[in-house]
Amino acid sequence: MRQLKWLFPSKAELRVLSVVHIVTVLCLLVQPFAASAAALADKFTPGTPYYYDNFAPGQLPWEPGRNLNIEEVFKNYQYYEIVLDQDGKELTVNQYIRGDKAGSEKYLVLPDGSLRKK
Repeated sequence: MRQLKWLFPSKAELRVLSVVHIVTVLCLLVQPFAASAAALADKFTPGTPYYYDNFAPGQLPWEPGRNLNIEEVFKNYQYYEIVLDQDGKELTVNQYIRGDKAGSEKYLVLPDGSLRKK
């Protein structure tokens, strides 16, 4: 009886299959992290300021909240200006109170979508 090659692969063919499986698994593991970074880049145009009434960097993944238009910004006692850098890996967060800049912080955008203070 003739053995079917696809049913009984040789040792060399098994090694190639193992490498293919490892590469496939690694690609699948990296995909969610790339999606998180891409999602943030979809929400912000690098170098453009966006305004929010609050900023909570501890969320996982971090979500910016509702973007304010310029009229809403100046009605608020306190607001935050968020700017994504050109690489999409860092946020600059400026806090304003009564229209005056009260502070500025930089955050790194991590692969899981969270933020870490720089």
